[in-house]
Amino acid sequence: MAASAPVFIDVDGSGIAVRQMPGATPGVVWLGGYKSDMQGTKAQTLAAWAASEGRACLRHDYSGHGESGGEFADGTISKWLAESLAVFRRFSKGKQVLVGSSMGAWIALRMAQELRKAGDTRIAGLVLLAPAPDFTVELIEPVLTDAQRQDLKEKGFFAEPSDYSDEPYIYTRALIEDGRANRVMTGPIDTHCPVHILQGLADPDVPSGHALKLASMLPADDVTLSLIPDGDHRLSRPEDLDMLKRAVGDMVKRAAG
Repeated sequence: MAASAPVFIDVDGSGIAVRQMPGATPGVVWLGGYKSDMQGTKAQTLAAWAASEGRACLRHDYSGHGESGGEFADGTISKWLAESLAVFRRFSKGKQVLVGSSMGAWIALRMAQELRKAGDTRIAGLVLLAPAPDFTVELIEPVLTDAQRQDLKEKGFFAEPSDYSDEPYIYTRALIEDGRANRVMTGPIDTHCPVHILQGLADPDVPSGHALKLASMLPADDVTLSLIPDGDHRLSRPEDLDMLKRAVGDMVKRAAG
């Protein structure tokens, strides 16, 4: 679908790009992954689905991502969480289903916690794709090489080649230290809403065991875990996108009921 120009709001000095489509509630809110943006395949598919359903859809780029301002290397989970909360509070009304991909699932879980703490009970469901909550603590820190630890100490970052970009991925000391302060997988996670996890068993970046561990920490009667035998981390094949649309559609119906 053709994308209209984004609007921008200032959050702590960064111009955050936002695309909002009005429509019925419960609406859907897209939260992208590390180094991803709201023009990606899954985000566009979700927006097109919402348009076909006449449903509200909200998406934005974190600072240092896509069309937003700011430097990627300045980003942390706390910073991107604050931006996501600001966009949610400014642009959404009524019940919402958060759809988080990879790191976006971590942001979604933290948003649910912070909104609930502030008395905002509008989160009606979570759909999490290849979820990577606590990835800095659970998936990066345990496998750091001596050279990477040295780079973090001396340079404040290390760089890694990526299968998803021509440019290497940068992981900063600030991101890793801040990740420890935003952990959610330290005990039972009470989301106060149903959760549907979609996880590929052929994901080379976020092992399926991570999704299983997450599911075990959520209220059992409110969790659906869909394992995709040949699904990778992107989950962007036509059959994966169809599953995404079904999962979000089912969650929206449940929230509307």
